[in-house]
Amino acid sequence: MNLYLVALLPPEPVRGEVWALKQEVHERTGSRNAINLLPHITLVPPLRQPPEFAAVAAESLRAFAAGQSACQVGLQDFAWFQSRTLYVHVVQAAAVQHLHAALSRWCAAHLPAVPPPSRPFVPHVTLATRDLPPAMVPALRAEFASRTYAAQAIWNELVLFRHDGRRWQVQETVYLPARPDTEM
Repeated sequence: MNLYLVALLPPEPVRGEVWALKQEVHERTGSRNAINLLPHITLVPPLRQPPEFAAVAAESLRAFAAGQSACQVGLQDFAWFQSRTLYVHVVQAAAVQHLHAALSRWCAAHLPAVPPPSRPFVPHVTLATRDLPPAMVPALRAEFASRTYAAQAIWNELVLFRHDGRRWQVQETVYLPARPDTEM
């Protein structure tokens, strides 16, 4: 069984800016989890599936993406999930929430190996998670509470990742078409 996930990736320069933040946290804390995966918003959390899932999921994502639109996404500053996960806050989330709901419905009908969501969807871009040293969390919290970051872009890259035992590898990339009324 392999571990897979589906994510929406930001375009440049947002991808590079957030990657630099992830690298900074890694270098300061030793946290490695978040640098094993490109900056993203998770749409389908990690799930274990047999190897043949990759081809079926890739085909299904291509069909799904053809009927969707790229997402206008705004990022603003930083937040935490408890003391385990530092992330960039998504402030302009309506399009991503719509995409997530549509993907969940699609999977229920066309890719039943993907279970329905088990918790509320909170779009975010993780900087560090799980392996943050607990002793370093208070200083990180204080620092990131006073830092600012803002970005806005059209996100159109939908990616199926597979974990190779060390890091996440791209299995399939599909591009969401732009709507005529969406500014690029």
